[in-house]
Amino acid sequence: MLKEYAGYLLVHFIGEGPDGEQVYFSYSEDGLHFRDLNGGEPVLRSGLGEKGIRDPFLVRSPKEGKFYLIATDLRIGSGRSWLSAVEEGSRDIIVWESSNLTNWSAPWSVTCEVPDAGCVWAPEAVYDEETDDFLVFWASATREPHEQKRKHKIYSSRTRDFRSFTTPEKYIERDNDIIDTTIIKSEDAYYRYSKDETTKSIRVERGSSLSKDAFVDMDAPSLESILGLEGPQIYKFNDREEWCLIVDRFAEGKGYLPLLTSNLDKGKFRFVKEGEFNLGRTQKRHGSVLNITNVEAARLLETYGID
Repeated sequence: MLKEYAGYLLVHFIGEGPDGEQVYFSYSEDGLHFRDLNGGEPVLRSGLGEKGIRDPFLVRSPKEGKFYLIATDLRIGSGRSWLSAVEEGSRDIIVWESSNLTNWSAPWSVTCEVPDAGCVWAPEAVYDEETDDFLVFWASATREPHEQKRKHKIYSSRTRDFRSFTTPEKYIERDNDIIDTTIIKSEDAYYRYSKDETTKSIRVERGSSLSKDAFVDMDAPSLESILGLEGPQIYKFNDREEWCLIVDRFAEGKGYLPLLTSNLDKGKFRFVKEGEFNLGRTQKRHGSVLNITNVEAARLLETYGID
């Protein structure tokens, strides 16, 4: 059990409306019922690059006592087409830093130097205890010399401060396009959940380390059979040995669907019963969930208020 944690912070965007592609916060005590912070208005806004934010991801730095929020530099609401976003989109990751989740730095941008990348989507980060740094990974659509058209692959880089990054390298490639990868560690294993962009379903892998060659495919028919999903995010409940995987039902416009499991190795998930999950009055799109302490929760509620 995560005894030091007492709540959950969901960071997300809400869609393609005038203010929808910015950073929103929501809070939960039990990990299943979330309420909007800041009156349902954006907490962070980007004036950099495309002046829009999608897919925000929040990570805790275990040694610095800091938090980093990274996100896609993209604003579809400005009139940009998805084809343009894929082939000629921003190659920047937008970053904020905070020591307490309420006082945030000005954002800065980091350009990902992937040759011929048409976009940089859904960046996430996981702390690597073995190397004492963060593995940052994202999806880019690239066309290599042997390919007839662009294909989405997952690329990665490493950083300690989210300002200086190593040269990106290919992290995951499949026969089909792949986007929206997320990683969680449990005991000595890492679990990767990714969207197969061709079938629009979620695939799972298990790895003994964060090395790109350490992962093997897992059977997860309960996930692979559900189509029209993206933006998988998984988090452990603070008070029990159970995990919640939330997936964005973008194809139906229904927002997040929660799926529960008590054994990550088996890859079997069950649906949450009707009425056992509530995301508040605004629809939540692809974001992330961070386990937080009582002190952090109290500071968030005092600063932003709750609906």
